[in-house]
Amino acid sequence: MTVKRHVQTPIMHRVVEAAGLIFIGGTTADDKSAGIEGQTNQILSKLEKLLQQGGSDKNHVVQATIYLSDLSLKAEMNEVWTRWFAADSLPARAAVGVAELAKGTLVEITFIAAKV
Repeated sequence: MTVKRHVQTPIMHRVVEAAGLIFIGGTTADDKSAGIEGQTNQILSKLEKLLQQGGSDKNHVVQATIYLSDLSLKAEMNEVWTRWFAADSLPARAAVGVAELAKGTLVEITFIAAKV
């Protein structure tokens, strides 16, 4: 099996291709002063670019994991989520409340997508 890695950081590759799938590591917003809707929009925009770098798109996302610093923000995050994904392209997903994310981070998202 061939594994391809893209967008290296000091601690990981942001995008890894293997077995016809694209794995995208935890992605957060750059503007930590934004509320949950703003942070979610920023993250989805970044994820769209990372999907393209790996040879996929949002219509081929098969699984998402969402980490929320406060589960009471889930409904607001879902509003952005359902505007971004077409109803017939929604991936399998888990939304998890966590005790702590990086300072100012309200949400962090990972994706697994099929390569187009």
